[in-house]
Amino acid sequence: MSDLTKISRALSRAMSKIRFGDPVAYVYNPLSYARSAHELYLSRFGEGRKEVVLVGMNPGPFGMAQTGVPFGDVSFVRDWMGIEAPVAKPAEQHPKRPVLGFDCPRSEVSGSRLWGWAKARFETPDRFFSRFFVINYCPLVFIESTGRNRTPDKLAVEEREALLPACDRALRDAIAVLQPDRVVGVGAWATKRARAALRDDGLAIGTVLHPSPASPKANRGWAAQAENDLLGLGIKL
Repeated sequence: MSDLTKISRALSRAMSKIRFGDPVAYVYNPLSYARSAHELYLSRFGEGRKEVVLVGMNPGPFGMAQTGVPFGDVSFVRDWMGIEAPVAKPAEQHPKRPVLGFDCPRSEVSGSRLWGWAKARFETPDRFFSRFFVINYCPLVFIESTGRNRTPDKLAVEEREALLPACDRALRDAIAVLQPDRVVGVGAWATKRARAALRDDGLAIGTVLHPSPASPKANRGWAAQAENDLLGLGIKL
C-alpha cells in the first residue's frame, strides 16, 4: 500500500466520525464508496516527487462524487486518464444527487475545464502528472435537503472545527510524500486552508482561479487565466 493510500484511508476513517446537521442533509465520502477508482488514481499518477500540487476545495457532485478522482469529470477520468472501476453508493443518497459512478451522464464543469486544460497543454496524462498532482483538501460532499451542494466553508463553526484538523493533517502528510516546490490552491478557500495547514513548512503557496461555472471570471476563458496565474507563480508551462 502506497503512502498516499494510507493517508487517504486514514482521512476517510477520520471523516466517518464527524456528524453534520441542518442544512446538511446528506454526506458522501467517495474515499470510501469510490475507493477502488480513487486508489487507482493515487497509485497510477501519485508516485514520485511532484513539482506542483494543486489543491481543490472538496468533491463536486458530478465529479469526484462519481469517480473518486478530484475534479473527476467522467469522460476525462475514463477516456483520458484510463481509470474506470466499480463504484458503490453512499449509505444514504439524495434522490436528486444519485451516485451513478462511471455511468453518470452529467459533466462536471469545473473538472472538464481543469482536466481539459491539462489535456490541451500536456497532451498525455503521463506528461502532466510527471510534474503536477491534484488533490482535494476536504474529501466530503455536503448536500442540503433541496439537493443543493454546500461547500465546506459554509458549514457551521463547530462542524468546521471538527473537520479542519483532520484535513490539515492529511494535506501535510500528502505534501510530505509528494515534496513539491509549490502548492497551488484552486480558488481562494483552498488556498487559505493550504496556507493554514502548511504555514510551518516554508513552502511557496499560491493560487489559481477556480474553474467553477458560478464564477463569471472563470466563464470568460478559465484556461488562459489559470495559465497566467501559474506563470505569475514562476511555474513554466
